[in-house]
Amino acid sequence: MKIHEYQGKQLFRKAGVPVLEGHVATTADEAAAAYDKLGGSIAVVKAQIHAGGRGKGTIIDNPEQRGVVLVKSADEARAAANGLLGKTLVTIQTGEEGKVVNQVFVEAGCDIARELYLGIVVDREAARPVLMVSTEGGVEIEKVAEETPELIFKEHFDPAVGLEAFQVRKLCKKLGIEGAAAKAAFKFMPAICRFFVDYDCAMAEINPLVITGSGEMIALDAKITFDDNALYRHKDLLEFRDLSEEEPSEVRASDAGLSYVKLEGNIGCLVNGAGLAMSTMDIIKYHGGKPANFLDVGGGANAQQVTEAFRILLSDPNCKGVLVNIFGGIARCTTIASALIEASKTVGFTVPLVVRLEGTEVEEGRKMLAESDVNVINATDITDAAKKIVAAAAG
Repeated sequence: MKIHEYQGKQLFRKAGVPVLEGHVATTADEAAAAYDKLGGSIAVVKAQIHAGGRGKGTIIDNPEQRGVVLVKSADEARAAANGLLGKTLVTIQTGEEGKVVNQVFVEAGCDIARELYLGIVVDREAARPVLMVSTEGGVEIEKVAEETPELIFKEHFDPAVGLEAFQVRKLCKKLGIEGAAAKAAFKFMPAICRFFVDYDCAMAEINPLVITGSGEMIALDAKITFDDNALYRHKDLLEFRDLSEEEPSEVRASDAGLSYVKLEGNIGCLVNGAGLAMSTMDIIKYHGGKPANFLDVGGGANAQQVTEAFRILLSDPNCKGVLVNIFGGIARCTTIASALIEASKTVGFTVPLVVRLEGTEVEEGRKMLAESDVNVINATDITDAAKKIVAAAAG
């Protein structure tokens, strides 16, 4: 689950990670009032969407309007908010369709002496979190990683212990940080690492992380993604969820207990198990097709879930065929066959349907489908299934 920058900063403040004062506004007048409330000579009006690159992003139909605007008066804050609220912002991370800006964050300005980059993710190969920092803050870190990877410095840390002092010392030396800024880093870096662990984050990124003229270290951005599988431990975070930022079909699938990710291809995939989903998409690609989604009904799928899965799949106008690839284990093939027959009656299959069943009660499941009036193309194995669905979807 992703959250907005202003929400991330609320959590940062509670965790002892320094941030600037700021206020959320949903109208231009609220933005002007927020500027006055901050009381400084400058402030920044930032579009709040779940995507990076806002500073270089532009509003559709108004290329001059950026997603982040420096303002020096309440009137300028009002004008900036007017240019953003209700408009569609396109950044390098939104795609051409962009995202609608429903709120802005009006944040105090500060005396920036240096801009750095800081990010934390889980390094699955090392089986522990890794803190990454770079002198190249405020720019596209993906470009830095590709062109000058030697400018990104990494420290893995034990989640039970956190980032240790000697590691902070090493990073400060590599970043060229000393004096008051180094002293600030000894509080900032362990605090953000502890935050990452305590909140079960999948990713925490601050770009830019700034050092002020007086040596303070401040998070000027907050891009946070939580591990969905751990949200049951953080029910208080659910109030931060913004459904308007999420793909509607993915929200609908989540409500039905399905794992669904919309992709850009034309072949719908209905499988049971994440590993099977990955291998199904791989073999579709291998045989020249392009998956339209990742849809995992899980090991205990029932007729209601399978029916809803087909509703979601068939609501995608790009879906020109569906491959059902089931390995019956806990979920028996007869259960899946029964669910397919029920889904056919309820939803009505409007595109070619290739079915590959294997596992528990497979013969009985195949017989149920053969004796039904469901129009399916049977496949003997996954390769056969992939070839048939790619051909069928191509028309």
